[in-house]
Amino acid sequence: MWSFSSHAERLAALSDSGESITYGDLCRFVEVIRSAIPRRGLVFCLCSNTLGSVAGYSAFLQNRIVPLLLNKAMYPALLDQLIETYRPSYLWAPQEPRSHFPVVLNAHGYALLEVPVRPAPLLHDDLALLLTTSGSTGSPNLVRLSYRNLDANTASIIQYLGMTEQERPITTLPMEYTYGLSVINTHLAVGATLLLTTKTLMQKEFWSFFKEQQATSFAGVPYTYEMLSRLRFSRMTLPSLRTMTQAGGKLSPQLHREFAEFAQSSGRRFFAMYGQAEATARISYLPHERSVEKCGSIGIAIPGGELSLVDGELIYSGPNVALGYARSAGDLMKGDENGGTLATGDLGTRDADGYYFIVGRKKRFIKIFGNRVNLDEAEDLIRSAFPDISVACAGSDDQMAIFVTDEHRAMAVKRFLSEKTGLNPAAFQVSAVQTIPRNHAGKTLYAELEALCCA
Repeated sequence: MWSFSSHAERLAALSDSGESITYGDLCRFVEVIRSAIPRRGLVFCLCSNTLGSVAGYSAFLQNRIVPLLLNKAMYPALLDQLIETYRPSYLWAPQEPRSHFPVVLNAHGYALLEVPVRPAPLLHDDLALLLTTSGSTGSPNLVRLSYRNLDANTASIIQYLGMTEQERPITTLPMEYTYGLSVINTHLAVGATLLLTTKTLMQKEFWSFFKEQQATSFAGVPYTYEMLSRLRFSRMTLPSLRTMTQAGGKLSPQLHREFAEFAQSSGRRFFAMYGQAEATARISYLPHERSVEKCGSIGIAIPGGELSLVDGELIYSGPNVALGYARSAGDLMKGDENGGTLATGDLGTRDADGYYFIVGRKKRFIKIFGNRVNLDEAEDLIRSAFPDISVACAGSDDQMAIFVTDEHRAMAVKRFLSEKTGLNPAAFQVSAVQTIPRNHAGKTLYAELEALCCA
């Protein structure tokens, strides 16, 4: 996966706790893991943006041991469910009391724990990595990724971002999330230095670490950029920053333009991108030179990939399309079920220059009094008129549920949407919530909102 020996003297990662590791150290740790786990098998990695988490993950891949990446804060009952379903041989977890699993080794604040002997699942030779499906909260459905998938997507991202060993990206997304993981994969491939922090961008310590270590780039989902806008990010003094990337959902046109114009005026680069776990990470990117001109676009296919529209649905083909899903341990022996083509489930358009735009999800539609309404477009409308509040739309036919974070604006939101759509106000139920439920990557948890609708 990586050639650590080519960068042996360079710093691979530095954490906000002051710990660091070189690429030469990573080479040696690969051998430590090889001695501890003598044969190919399945290991669950309970991830965090720390040195131990990254070192373990990279050593497993280098040894052709298949990791399933999970958040370290996953509910124990959900973790137990996944262990029962997939029967891993080991866990790689933060060093905490876990008396029911024997410890094989301790390193970098993590422990390798041996799971009690049971029949280990058979693994297909091409299987490299397992990720939970987007928005998963413990579902046993996993995305099966191959070594070819990882290699192809890593090389493609490096090419269109023009990455070099001089990069110093700071972590802003969970490493078990496909977008956050792609940041790690690509920068390890070029010999760059990862700046690992568990702090959020709402904390002063994050920005202190950013400035002290001269971070050159960060990645964010739409929620990240909403927060940055409220923090008046454009007024910050960050001379080391060169590149900002965005994926993980559609950024509102207003925010896209705000950050694209900021990047253009300050000599930086802003890349809007699009991807799915089922395509390893990235599917498309908008060249930074056209970020203002093509505001709102997800751009063009990544190098080596192709995009098309079939009945309005975005279809992607490329060597980074996953092998398929796993729903049981037996599925880990399956080969390539997708044949390099992915129906994304997203509805899109293409302009005269060949640039693509996402207009909604196939399943994010409801009918109100016979009128087809796109819930994503409804969110965009509200955000454009009320940029200082967070909003999410859910619901079922004849009743849209709108959740906002300011109860004093609830009636104004209802009137606005009724006027914009021409639909009776009775079709809209606006509720105030303290926060919009989101997963660790900042994506809206619509399933939880649907549950509130039915409560």
